[in-house]
Amino acid sequence: MENFFWGCKVGFREEKTFFSSRGIFAGMPENMMRELKKIAVEQAFEKGEMIFYEGDESFGLYVVLSGLIKIYKLSADGREQIFQFIKPSETFGEVVVFSGKAVPAHAEAVQRSRVLLFPRRDFLEMIRANPDLALTMLAILSERLRRFTVQVENLSLKEVPSRLAGYFLYLSREEAKGEVIELDISKGQLASLLGTIPETFSRILRRMAEQGVIEVRGHQIRLLDIPKLIALSEGEKLS
Repeated sequence: MENFFWGCKVGFREEKTFFSSRGIFAGMPENMMRELKKIAVEQAFEKGEMIFYEGDESFGLYVVLSGLIKIYKLSADGREQIFQFIKPSETFGEVVVFSGKAVPAHAEAVQRSRVLLFPRRDFLEMIRANPDLALTMLAILSERLRRFTVQVENLSLKEVPSRLAGYFLYLSREEAKGEVIELDISKGQLASLLGTIPETFSRILRRMAEQGVIEVRGHQIRLLDIPKLIALSEGEKLS
């Protein structure tokens, strides 16, 4: 496998905005940010390029600067199950930083992306010296566990229309996109994230549109009936 420790130390032209944003850097003292900057390595990936494969050793903690990263696994017959999409200022690879085990899934750039890599050994030394950073990582891991718990619940207990309605509400509420949602992933990728196949996804999307729940214009989704979406997300059947 290629050595991913290529690239250069980051110039951090975005540091006033990115390093003061949400995620791992939110509210972090200036002295700690300076130490993090010393160990960070910037990497660039083209659309479709792999960042790591399932079974690779852990190179460290990654933070997305720009673009979009998907985390997924492949079944024995090649079917893809997407676990999550990582957006700018979000992290990935954090669990194996602590365990030292092989990474449990693939990571691939969905768009042309830039990431920061904090090499595992250097990052662990920083955590040992900075208890506040350890608490930040604990909060991130706890939120990641919460998301996976919700995802497992949705995949195992809810029908596809409920999952889709819940996803639209998530984008509208938690990502502050309001009543008009712009999907930044393909419908096939969204189908995989929701644990279904593209044909089923398209059929449900069409039925929601026919019943006046949503309006679909390419990658743009307008939420027309929020109460109906809430009811669907809670288990009401789509007629």
